[in-house]
Order: sequence, then C-alpha cells, then structure tokens
Amino acid sequence: SVVKPIVSELRRKFEVAAAEAGHLELHRRALVGVAVVAADAAHVGQVLDACERLVENRPEVEVLSARRRLFGDED
Repeated sequence: SVVKPIVSELRRKFEVAAAEAGHLELHRRALVGVAVVAADAAHVGQVLDACERLVENRPEVEVLSARRRLFGDED
C-alpha cells in the first residue's frame, strides 16, 4: 500500500519507467527500479536525482541504498 503510490508518482511526475522490482517476499521492504532514456547522461543523472529525492522525502519511507547503472551506445 506504500509502494504503489510512490511508483505511480514517479511515473507521472518524471515520465520514467518505474516498478517494484524485488524483495516481494520480505515484510516492510521493497526494491523499486527506475529507468530513464535520454540523449545525454547529464540529463539522466538529473532525472534520477529528482526521483531519489522524491522517494527520500516521503515520511513513511526510509531509503537504505540507491544504485545506478548507465548504459551507453556500446552496451
């Protein structure tokens, strides 16, 4: 009941692909994945920063960690 509104807000506000992607079997824990496609890495970083801030600013959520992985033309 906490994760679904966050995922919906990320999608709506930032036009990203977002989903609950793991830890489904764990109580009170969730893994949320966010994907962004853009022409330049700086823009991707800005969008991901904003997504992370949105989640961190939710009082009912504690962010334990955040990881990023960028793919380029060569990948």
